[in-house]
Amino acid sequence: MTGEDARPPGGGGSPPDGKWSYFETEADIGVQGWGPTLPACFRQCALGVFNLMVPLEAVVPAESRELGAQGETPEALLVNWINELLYLHDVEGFAVRDVEMPRIEGGRLHTRLTGEPFDPERHPRGILVKAATFHQLTLVRDPGRVTARVVLDI
Repeated sequence: MTGEDARPPGGGGSPPDGKWSYFETEADIGVQGWGPTLPACFRQCALGVFNLMVPLEAVVPAESRELGAQGETPEALLVNWINELLYLHDVEGFAVRDVEMPRIEGGRLHTRLTGEPFDPERHPRGILVKAATFHQLTLVRDPGRVTARVVLDI
């Protein structure tokens, strides 16, 4: 699915500061996020990843978590951050409803996530995402729009 009106599996959507879509790759899946700024683009990528695992609309924003990451390049920062997000989901069992606009300074990123503990009785289980990869990773900055494509190992 591509395009500005693409709806990801599970009927999710995205707020007006950007969008996400999915693309198929050999044995994996990719997420493409875009927004007017680098933080907005990163946010959309994160929302797209979380929506694959548990539909965003099925999660209540009852709790919050703060999370940071670092990387030498914006591309490395994106992959490292998504992998930190996946770790939070896998280890703490935290299902995400929303991701605050991340603050990016130099090679560091910080954000707050809202959601709740994963409950198999209430939360439909989607695709198990193991990791974000550098395979076919792209980050394109155009005037007024930043687009990233990340392949996810499933």
